[in-house]
This record gives sequence, C-alpha cells and structure tokens, in this order.
Amino acid sequence: MKTLFLVLVIIATTSFKTTYETASILTTSECDDCKERIESVLNATKGIKWAELDVKTKRVAVKFNPKKITLEKIRITITKIGYAADDMPADQEAYDKLPKCCQVGGMK
Repeated sequence: MKTLFLVLVIIATTSFKTTYETASILTTSECDDCKERIESVLNATKGIKWAELDVKTKRVAVKFNPKKITLEKIRITITKIGYAADDMPADQEAYDKLPKCCQVGGMK
C-alpha cells in the first residue's frame, strides 16, 4: 500500500510540473527608466515567470510558460509599451508617449 501511494505521489508531481522556456529579445531601450517600465509590465503579464532587461545590451531575458503565453505575444506586449522587440517595430502612439530619454537616441 505504501508503495502504491509513493508511485501515485511521484506520478502526480511529475505530471503537473511546469516547463518554462527562456528567450532573449532585443529592444530599443535606452535607460534605467526603460528597464523599470519594461520589467514591470512583463513581470505582471500572465505566463511570464520573470523578465530582466540589461540596459547595456538592450536585451530583455524572459522566462515564460509557453502553455500560457507565446514568444510572439511577449514581443507584442513590448511593442505596445513603446519599444521595438526584435524585428517588430514599436507601437508609434506608445512610443510618442515615452519620455525623451526613452526614445531612440534619447540618452545621447
């Protein structure tokens, strides 16, 4: 009986294990304000476990559950904040609302 219980526990824990994927997305971020803005939106998005932007490389690392969100939807979310995401251009209206320091070349 104990063996059967142990087998059932093992099966239950392995069948409900979430498999996450990671991705690196190139953005048009410029500064720490961009970092805060992008990370706060992505980290509040369902299906994303964590997101972290490296301001120097302009790349955001994202760990996500592909059963809940796709990489394309993550890119679209970034574009709706006002930043380009890989080959997807920023939403122009959102981009225009960004502070000047967060627009392309704004830190120069």
